[in-house]
Amino acid sequence: MRRPMPWRDEITQYRVVVSEIMLQQTQVSRVIEKFPLFINRFPNFISLADASLTDVMEAWQGLGYNRRAKYLHGLARSVVNDWNGALPTDPEILVTFPGIGSATAGSITAFAFNKPVVFIETNIRRVFIHHFFVDREKIADSEIRPLVERTLDHENPRDWYYALMDYGTWLAGRIENPNRKSHHYSRQSVFEGSDRQIRSSLLKRLLATKSSPLEEIIKNSEEDTQRIRRIIAGMVKEGLLSINNGIITIAE
Repeated sequence: MRRPMPWRDEITQYRVVVSEIMLQQTQVSRVIEKFPLFINRFPNFISLADASLTDVMEAWQGLGYNRRAKYLHGLARSVVNDWNGALPTDPEILVTFPGIGSATAGSITAFAFNKPVVFIETNIRRVFIHHFFVDREKIADSEIRPLVERTLDHENPRDWYYALMDYGTWLAGRIENPNRKSHHYSRQSVFEGSDRQIRSSLLKRLLATKSSPLEEIIKNSEEDTQRIRRIIAGMVKEGLLSINNGIITIAE
């Protein structure tokens, strides 16, 4: 049942961080494909920190939710510049990095440092709802968390979580999704025609052209002018894009 995954073959702080951020909102099969390519290009925190955001965005293409690439890039620079190249081992510190929520902080801590911290993600949630909440609806993670804590293997939490998550994946292909009964369940929004699609198209264009006049982008777009301006303004605010004298580039 154990699934072969490239980030499990050689466990380092860096490889765990990269894989966990990739896995936040991207299917495992896609991450398995893209992870080795990203690691070959940026093998450690130093190489990633030294890279330009444009280079990181290029390597990230195909994974979606591109702001995660910026968050990962910023995390690498912080680790190198503020933490002497060593990732903090405390999840309470990890959650202070942009793009790192409590679940990702917990998974990084468990997998990178083999520390017995409690965290919940979709496969873990599926297992516990299936076995402990058969006749319930709207189950909160606060109800699941004590069960995760009670069953956690404190001697080898890394392998325990790997097994638990693999079991959750195995369940997904054999029963109706128990996560539908979670209070936190929501379907991913449709990509076609979404703001995410427009953001992705803008980034692809700028990765190809390096820069483009704002008014030219607006003129050539089939979308509403105000919508395009709003999306671009949001990407500038997030630090993904820069505008200088009417010219848009990927931020650095």
